[in-house]
Amino acid sequence: MTAPTPIPVPAELTELLDDAALTLEQLARGVRQAPEWVLTHVEAGVLHPAGGQGAAEWRFASATLLRARRIADLEHCFDADPQLAALTVDLMEEIAALRRQLARP
Repeated sequence: MTAPTPIPVPAELTELLDDAALTLEQLARGVRQAPEWVLTHVEAGVLHPAGGQGAAEWRFASATLLRARRIADLEHCFDADPQLAALTVDLMEEIAALRRQLARP
């Protein structure tokens, strides 16, 4: 009997259980990109470290992982530049927040 194949879950459907402090390398691995991709996006102002002075000390919140995945997906699927992808993700996050607000009694 073979092992079951894992079912991929889209990033927007996953629930963050903690606010992990990810290193630059861990964030890059989670987004399936090179660390240089993360550096470029931090320098462009579309990703923001939660702490640390230099790249070696940067820590990223787990919510940044979801944001980075969405940005990378938009860049890949639509050949969007980082600024446009980040703006799109900002709008997606705002819509989700407004929907959560409307769903509250």
